[in-house]
Amino acid sequence: MKLRTRHALALVGSAAALSFALTGCSALNSILGSGSGDADRDDKTGQVTESSNIGIFALKVGDCKMESPSGLLESADVVPCTEPHDEEVFFEYKMPDGEYDATAIDTASQEQCTGEGFTSFVGIPWDQSALGVYPITPTQDTWDSYNDRVIQCVIFDQDESGNIIQSSASLKGAAR
Repeated sequence: MKLRTRHALALVGSAAALSFALTGCSALNSILGSGSGDADRDDKTGQVTESSNIGIFALKVGDCKMESPSGLLESADVVPCTEPHDEEVFFEYKMPDGEYDATAIDTASQEQCTGEGFTSFVGIPWDQSALGVYPITPTQDTWDSYNDRVIQCVIFDQDESGNIIQSSASLKGAAR
């Protein structure tokens, strides 16, 4: 189980980064105004109150979302966490300024998404968990053009085959 999950993290993380990188101009168009901007949120908690399609840069820690059917990460369908959803943003990390370094971003993504942020959120270490994770990372274009330094860690529940299982609550404290 542990090996399968680690391979899934590497595969999904690489696929996510590649998918975002391959979106090219359409991703930049999304950043510049496609999508609906941000979701309706509770003034006190910041939680999404209505389902909405938002630009990827409006995605926040605590947002519950649907898996992207295309695998492209230029926008996200977010929903209140009390409604059925596929994934949840549970942690984010800001890379230090400097030149874009895909290897450093990949390393930081794996460390951040499976380290203390995961343990604090779920309640057990990643290597003991049945839950899956993947990162949303800066691309060369977003790094250079938009000063994008944020890695967001996304968590999801999965069955033995690695298929996503929808949830109608946060996975915070799931301890599994």
